[in-house]
Amino acid sequence: MLEKIDIDQILAIAEEAGKATLEIYGREFSIEEKEDRSPVTEADKKSNEVIINTLTELYPDIPFISEESKQTPYTERKNWNYFWLIDPLDGTKEFIKKNGEFTINIALIEGQTPILGVIYVPVKDIFYYAQKGKGSFKIENGTSAQPISATIETTKEKLVVVGSRSHGGEALNEYIEKKKEEYSEVELISSGSSLKFCLVAEGKADIYPRTGPTYEWDTAAGHAVVLESGKSVYDFKSGEPLLYNKEDLLNDWFIVR
Repeated sequence: MLEKIDIDQILAIAEEAGKATLEIYGREFSIEEKEDRSPVTEADKKSNEVIINTLTELYPDIPFISEESKQTPYTERKNWNYFWLIDPLDGTKEFIKKNGEFTINIALIEGQTPILGVIYVPVKDIFYYAQKGKGSFKIENGTSAQPISATIETTKEKLVVVGSRSHGGEALNEYIEKKKEEYSEVELISSGSSLKFCLVAEGKADIYPRTGPTYEWDTAAGHAVVLESGKSVYDFKSGEPLLYNKEDLLNDWFIVR
């Protein structure tokens, strides 16, 4: 399937969706509350429209799951071999706060594993992307793609942990306190959206523990980038790889390392 996907097309779709969000970001916008009490804005919906319309036109045979679209019943999607997994605006709380830490996330799943991921940071014009077997890359402000790697060895002297800016909590604090027993220094970096995956993928953070709820669309693109950078995403308790297209799209706690 990957040979049929033009990565430049996916990057262009993410960029176009990002432009749509920035048009709204720069003015007053409406905010609604979904059933799970999470916020949704005009930008989430507009980005979703751009991504879904273009992907459907270019790849009509590949189904999709998106945070902002009606979900396909598990009885149907459990038979999918490939599908797009999309978060049209990851980090809506950061978008509302206007701190720039929101992203456009597009992933391609094979079975239950991400094999392609594109993350676009509209405010900074930065892409992170990966394809299975081809590595992970970063593009900044229109420059040429540069490979990124997370394979730098962590010393026992210092551990850099990246945590959620808006979803920290007591469990994360407890995790950090335990790590202080193993390392002489533990530094915590706070970041929003899927940028936390990117920080691990490019070696700026050693580990990302997520001790709070996420959905599959929150993690898939970042998971793909992390995999090709040399690290992976594991269930926090079982240590098994994080899987996709589950009957319940809610993820358990996980750790990127």
